[in-house]
This record gives sequence, C-alpha cells and structure tokens, in this order.
Amino acid sequence: MAFQKGTLILADYTAKVKDTNQVFETTREADAKSSNIFDANVKYQPRLVSVGESWVLKGLDDALLAASAGDKLTVEVPPEKGFGARDSSKVRMIPLRKLGDDADKVSVGDTIELDDRTGIIRFIGSGRVQVDFNHRFAGKTILYDVNVVKSLDTDQDKIMGLLKRRFPLDESKLKFEIKGTQLDIDIPDETLMMEGLQVVKRAIANEIFKFVSKLDKINFVETYSKAKPQEKPEEQKTPAATPQPKAA
Repeated sequence: MAFQKGTLILADYTAKVKDTNQVFETTREADAKSSNIFDANVKYQPRLVSVGESWVLKGLDDALLAASAGDKLTVEVPPEKGFGARDSSKVRMIPLRKLGDDADKVSVGDTIELDDRTGIIRFIGSGRVQVDFNHRFAGKTILYDVNVVKSLDTDQDKIMGLLKRRFPLDESKLKFEIKGTQLDIDIPDETLMMEGLQVVKRAIANEIFKFVSKLDKINFVETYSKAKPQEKPEEQKTPAATPQPKAA
C-alpha cells in the first residue's frame, strides 16, 4: 500500500550524477568508502523522510509517495525535479581583488562564499575571476538507488526517529518516556555542549508535536553529574629483603 503524505519513513539510499556516475550522497557506509567520500564524523544510517513534504528532492519525493515499505527503487530525477536547470545569469565575472585576502589563495574548482551566496570558481585570469552561483548539480540528472526500510507507525518509533534526526547517536543513548500527554526527553551527555542546542531542542519539540498529536507538553531533562575525583595510585611498597644465608 502506497504511503500517505506526511508518513514518516526510513530510507537507505545512494545518489549519483547519471552522466558521470559520481556518488555525492549516501546513507551507506560501504558506499561512502567505495566512492571515496567517507567522512569519519558522519553517522551512516537510514534517513528519516516525511513523505511528500519536501524533505528530499521532488523527484525522489514523488517516487516515495508511490512506494511501500520494503520496496527497492531506482529513481531517475531530471533537473526540473532535482537541482534545477542551469541559469547563465548566475555566472558572474568579477575583479579578483573583490575576494580580498583570499585572492591569492583560490583556484579553479574552489567553492567560495561571496555576497551571502555560495559559488564555484570556473576561471581565473587577467585580474578577474568567473564565479558560478548555480548549484553544482544544476542541469544534471540524478539517480537514486533506494531501499525503503520501514514506515514509522508507532509513537515510540516516530519519537526515536525524530530524535536521531537531530542527535545522530546510537539509540541506546537516546532515552525518553511518554507519560500520557507528556513526553520527557533526556538530553544525551554528548550533546550538552552542542552549538545551538536550544534551537535544536525547539526544532525537536515542533516536529514531535506535529507527528505525535496526542502530546501537549515536552520536557527536556539535562543532567550534570559531579566529576569523580581521580583515585591516587597506591603507593608501591618496597619488598622486604630476602634473608641471605650466613657464610660458614
């Protein structure tokens, strides 16, 4: 049975550019390693998707709306349903000096931030630099190899999925308890010093209220334990001298 709009699912996938076979995104560690895009700081796991709500590219979203749990799909996403068509007006030639202190450091292919936009350097010469503000995959057809792992149908599964989306940790470190219409969430120790934690907590609360309608209150519990004093190593005792036999 096809998913309804707003169904939370877990999808395992690898995405690549059709004409070059360049893998640029994957939820699978093995694919990341074989494609030389592995990042030790990334937790590779199936991605949480709210079907039909633009959490992924439109072409993939449309395919997931027609899918069911357990399906294995090959999805071809054309530019108009992916990263868009190339727009020549987004390619600008600017004086190299506008890059300031970075003018002598950049090279063709580098990604830079300019005028609050992200661009790719396509050409450098005669004191000028050509910057392409199109998405790097604009005009490209994207291929997805997708395994629809499961749909999250219970409140417990939905909450765990939403927590893992914001806190990419093992499930054993994500603890919560539903008490009627109240939810208590323990903030993992590993995230207590996380940058923007308050914003993350607000995002988690908003998402859980949306997908678990029976809840009307969410408490975030932060626990700080007193550091235990380091135990001093036991003093080494000098072994007693072994009596030596007296000479005759």
